[in-house]
Amino acid sequence: MATPALTAAPRFVRTPHVARKERAEKVARAIFLLMAAAMVVPLVAILSYLLWRASPVLSWDFLTDVPRRGMTDGGIWPAFVGTLYLVGLSLAISAPIGVMAAIYLNEYSKDNWFNRAINLAVINLAGVPSIVHALFGLGAFVYAAKFGYSILSASLTLAIMTLPVIIASTREALASVPHSFREACWNVGATRWQTIRAVVLPNSISGILTGLILQVSRAAGETAPVMFTGAVFFKAIERGELFPYRLDEQCMALSMHLYTVATQVPNVKEAIPYATAVVLLGSVLLVNAAAVTLRVWLRGRKRW
Repeated sequence: MATPALTAAPRFVRTPHVARKERAEKVARAIFLLMAAAMVVPLVAILSYLLWRASPVLSWDFLTDVPRRGMTDGGIWPAFVGTLYLVGLSLAISAPIGVMAAIYLNEYSKDNWFNRAINLAVINLAGVPSIVHALFGLGAFVYAAKFGYSILSASLTLAIMTLPVIIASTREALASVPHSFREACWNVGATRWQTIRAVVLPNSISGILTGLILQVSRAAGETAPVMFTGAVFFKAIERGELFPYRLDEQCMALSMHLYTVATQVPNVKEAIPYATAVVLLGSVLLVNAAAVTLRVWLRGRKRW
């Protein structure tokens, strides 16, 4: 006699409480997606608008040509090269100082009034407006140090302005390395500096690059510090010349050139300011993309 098959009752039942939690999860996900889109959509809209307005003159010739006809025509090569000078020199000055200062504050410093004063100074320096940095650079480097209005004065001003960002991001990167790594090195007889050099710095280099990325972006877009200390309205150089400036000379800069052609030059082609903005923004994005790629590659090599 065959026994009827027993119908097994489901072990897990979707209760009203679970359904409410799932609905709440979907709502939260939709809200976060809208917040992300609210950040991305304006950026894409701005880039699209700039490219559309710059398209009549945006070309390789525009980048490599020099300004002509009272800056109402031609290209932006002197300003582009000047920006490379300013950003490169300021990075060469601020990066070693910022990284070494962060190493001291995170690895060597003790909790006393002197180190607390240093931390407070770094935090306050990060909140100082760029126009104040410009006035400081004017007094300290142009007049007191007698560097004059020059690339050196402008680069030193940019370096001081961006130094707190590098210090803060480097400290965060160093602090992210587990303390157990340090203890393991000390237990086998390594000195503090050997531990920093062989373990801490290699495992924090990707975070350090983050601060350098922010430094490049900010230095390239600043106008007031370079306007007060080393940028000039116009500088005649040859087209395509790679080394047109000396450190004791003034130079053109993309940020100031953009301000100049947009507000001070009459009868300029309407597309030139937009094309200058595209080149400035594109240069920053290109440097950022290269640094991010390097950072991702370095993170992939981590063993923890």
